[in-house]
Amino acid sequence: VGDIRSRLLDHKPVINAEIRYFVKEFEEKRGHRESRLLESVNKMVVETNEQMQLTDFETMIKQLSEVKKREAANHVADRVQQRELEAQQSTKLQENMDHLKDERAEFLKEQQKLKEEVDEEHKKAVEQLHTKYFKMQEE
Repeated sequence: VGDIRSRLLDHKPVINAEIRYFVKEFEEKRGHRESRLLESVNKMVVETNEQMQLTDFETMIKQLSEVKKREAANHVADRVQQRELEAQQSTKLQENMDHLKDERAEFLKEQQKLKEEVDEEHKKAVEQLHTKYFKMQEE
């Protein structure tokens, strides 16, 4: 019973064997191959960075001066565009004001005509009432 129990429930020998295999596979067989590869890659990256920094620095200075020139040109172009836009807006505003003045003058003329018509109708109605009450008074 103890033998069966140890075979079924005691996993220490199996686990120990797996651990030994893992250590043997990754430490002994490979012989630190990964660390040497990483060191060589790191060395190549450092050398490439040093070479690129010198050429990139000169290129960056040239590009920075070009960017500054473009920025100044863009600023001038923006100012010109803004002035043109303001001129267009003021022209449109003036046109709108003229149009509104014309519309207001037409509206006032129409209102005056309507007022005259209403006054005329009122005058006629007053005359009719006046004659009606005058006739009633005579009777």
